Amino acid sequence: MKNAVITAIGHYVPDKVVTNSHFESYLDTTDEWIVSRTGIRERRYHDGPTSDMALEAARRTLEMRGIGPEELDLIIIPTVTPDMLFPSTAALVQHRLGAKNAWGFDLSGACSSFLFALATGVQFIRSGAHKKVMIIGADKMTSIANMADRNTAILFGDAAAAVLLEPGDDPDYGVIDWVNYIDGRGAESLYMKGGGSLNPPSHETVDKAMHYVWQDGKAVFKVAVVGMADVSAEIMQRNNLKSEDVAWLVPHQANLRIITATAERMGVDMSRVMVNIDRYGNTTAATIPSCISEYYQQGKVKRGDNLVLAAFGAGYTWGGALVRWAI
Repeated sequence: MKNAVITAIGHYVPDKVVTNSHFESYLDTTDEWIVSRTGIRERRYHDGPTSDMALEAARRTLEMRGIGPEELDLIIIPTVTPDMLFPSTAALVQHRLGAKNAWGFDLSGACSSFLFALATGVQFIRSGAHKKVMIIGADKMTSIANMADRNTAILFGDAAAAVLLEPGDDPDYGVIDWVNYIDGRGAESLYMKGGGSLNPPSHETVDKAMHYVWQDGKAVFKVAVVGMADVSAEIMQRNNLKSEDVAWLVPHQANLRIITATAERMGVDMSRVMVNIDRYGNTTAATIPSCISEYYQQGKVKRGDNLVLAAFGAGYTWGGALVRWAI
């Protein structure tokens, strides 16, 4: 049985930069308040659909690998902001990319969705069913953020990032291990209630702002700190890793304080923690792969490095993974 290895990676962020001063101009907030509570200084906004960003990330990943789209077998797009409920964003990207031999689907796991998709893609590689699986974490969070709510408007940005999974000959490299969890008891703390079969779109749902993200920030913070720290520690324990064995902690970028707490629990210095929340905000499914892509392009990720990935999101959902870098 072949292990699944990340053989290429690429990301895309929009050109439009929105700094904290934008929110100072019309909300009761300040740059200092935002930075001290979230670590965010700016974020990117995209004018088009999620599929635009996913497509560009996919193209950059294929270019890095030096292959054409017709070689792809499967496209998985973890997202909470699909272009539409159906057809899937994966179908739209497959067509525009020219991946005529691939099938695909979207996956909904909120901020943990990239890790859920990664575990799913690995199974298709390990089973021998496919040889080239692309996972594209993409979200246009500004499409569901309430820009009149200072508690959520400041948090989100738009981005996409992709990884290519292929079979590897060396079992010591690739996606070594993962753990994923859900707990529906957390549903009332972080959600978007409008737009589905429970609350179909109507004048009433629009008037009640039910098509925006809503969260109980304090409740989510408390469980996210514990969840991300616990799952990171579990991954380390399962694989007999000490803190010094971890080259990089790659946490979901929701809040810098959560990231710091997770690093402290693992005993990993912040110099070995990937962070881009200060420049992009929370881009949901794109946070983890965009971090890895940026750090790899900067020459900071080397073959043999142990990367511990961790995320926590709505549902509740949370998960972790161990990747031993192979390129």
